[in-house]
Amino acid sequence: MGGKRRLLREEIMSNTVKPYNRGGKKEEVEQMFDNIAHRYDFLNRLFSLRIDTLWRKKALGLIRRSEPTNLLDVATGTADFAISAARTIPSLRKITGIDLSEGMLSHGRMKLRARQLDHRIELLKGDSEQLPFDDHSFDAVTVAFGVRNFENLRAGLLEMRRVLREGAPVIILEFSRPERFPVKQLFGFYFRRIMPVVGRMFSRDHRAYTYLPESVDQFPSGEAFLDILRETGFREVRCIPLSGGIASIYTGIR
Repeated sequence: MGGKRRLLREEIMSNTVKPYNRGGKKEEVEQMFDNIAHRYDFLNRLFSLRIDTLWRKKALGLIRRSEPTNLLDVATGTADFAISAARTIPSLRKITGIDLSEGMLSHGRMKLRARQLDHRIELLKGDSEQLPFDDHSFDAVTVAFGVRNFENLRAGLLEMRRVLREGAPVIILEFSRPERFPVKQLFGFYFRRIMPVVGRMFSRDHRAYTYLPESVDQFPSGEAFLDILRETGFREVRCIPLSGGIASIYTGIR
């Protein structure tokens, strides 16, 4: 039994689900998000019926309690979470967003200029598993719907812990797998049958919205992910299920 658990943990730490199954996961994730960047925000709102904005608001409320002045948003994408943080957390003086996809970042920078936030938010192209920052550089680290795309989950979490100041929080918002009837059945049908078809029509990427449910299926949720946070050095970890378990907020302290 112990051997099986170790093998499962190793598989989780080095995620094998890839968008196109042609090369390394990191390169494929970058390509996928470059492909769908022009439709990403629109499809997010369409698929979630804007519930994702409520999830982000809940996560931001948890960050606000620690009154950070310097925040790192990993896998920032088009900077939705960074923009919301700038608007709702008065203590923040600087927000840095980092992402693999230049296509996503380009759309994010346009949004920052339109909202006159480019003086408070800086978007950088970079690797979440090799963050280009000094140790103990940030008062808080956030990830919204990005950790399941890490090629090596342990490496990414260790890097986030490294750049956090002692006692600072990590807040991770991610899809999870609902277990209760009827949310499990309804969400499963929508997530695996409806979303890939509509996503293909609008994004013109045949794999992006099929990869999404596949990556959620493999990703550990609930207590399994809390175990991984503990193993990578975070303390006081907890999981907050959202919308019947469709998504979860995971928190921890360095």
